[in-house]
Amino acid sequence: MNTFGKKLTMTTFGESHGKAIGCVLDGVPAGLAIDEAFIQGDLDRRKPGKSALETARKEEDRVEILSGIFEGLSTGTPIAMVIYNSDQKSKDYDSIKDLFRPAHADFTYFHKYGVRDYRGGGRSSARETAARVAAGAIAKLILAKANIVVESGVSAIDGIEATHYDFEYAKSSILYALDKNQEKAQEEAVLKAKNRHDSVGGVVVTRAKNVPIGLGEPLYYKLDALLASAMMGINAAKAVEIGDGVAAASLKGSQNNDAITPHGFATNHAGGILGGISNGDDIVVKTYFKPTPSIFQPQQTITKDNKETLCELKGRHDPCVAIRGSVVCEAMMALVLADMLLLNLGKKISHIESIYA
Repeated sequence: MNTFGKKLTMTTFGESHGKAIGCVLDGVPAGLAIDEAFIQGDLDRRKPGKSALETARKEEDRVEILSGIFEGLSTGTPIAMVIYNSDQKSKDYDSIKDLFRPAHADFTYFHKYGVRDYRGGGRSSARETAARVAAGAIAKLILAKANIVVESGVSAIDGIEATHYDFEYAKSSILYALDKNQEKAQEEAVLKAKNRHDSVGGVVVTRAKNVPIGLGEPLYYKLDALLASAMMGINAAKAVEIGDGVAAASLKGSQNNDAITPHGFATNHAGGILGGISNGDDIVVKTYFKPTPSIFQPQQTITKDNKETLCELKGRHDPCVAIRGSVVCEAMMALVLADMLLLNLGKKISHIESIYA
């Protein structure tokens, strides 16, 4: 499936080395002011080639809006956006067209479809996430009408973990680090791996503030379940935690329960979600990214004919996908929350009466 959401749906298209990538975002209410500079700003945060910590591929990632906007406002019809590819080097992938790269989607895509676009991974490439970021930026514009703010940052790289989170600092950090005291060590870990033709993994924390109580559609469209699905759908994501996540399994109920006071919750072990529904507290999600599978070391693999061979990659790749992945996590959380916000509008008869009575 290439479509995400129920009320607010996003369909993406395109491949890493094709002519373009893009998306169609349907369900955006009419009359929303569309700030194209804001959309471009998020794409600029995700685009490659900004530093030595990222792939050397240079893409401007300029977004072009094709439909759904008139005189700066959404019309209520599908918003189509396209981003043209300009720095493909497909010849770098000629040597791997008949073999499978370890830890990539090559093996499963080929066995599922029988057809494979080997140029940079084709549809399975993280290049596709630029379209999600463009759609996520519009979702943020919707959320802003409810004063909901979504932000993210990198909490850990190569096991070097933040001791505190500063989301404001992460906005100006070269690697979106949440802890300036750990940023230098994290940066050095990335560069060290890169110089050794290797890669490192990382952890991204995404937070939503000012979320109202009541977002989430139990039992089978729970907010936490959809957030987990959205994050796991990002390339190289291998685990997701809501609130305390795995750590909660080692606690007693008396330690894990969030006491309720007249002024709100005393703690936030739940990560802002109870019973699949937002409880009004900050929503906190951790996404764990594996090391970039594209490394420049010889690796054992097989060809499409099941013969043993070595995989020796060329090309340009991120030594740590978690860095730019943090912007994608932000976009996916925004899309989930905007979808839930729109779905929640008709859950009480008073909502309908306030509009039609």
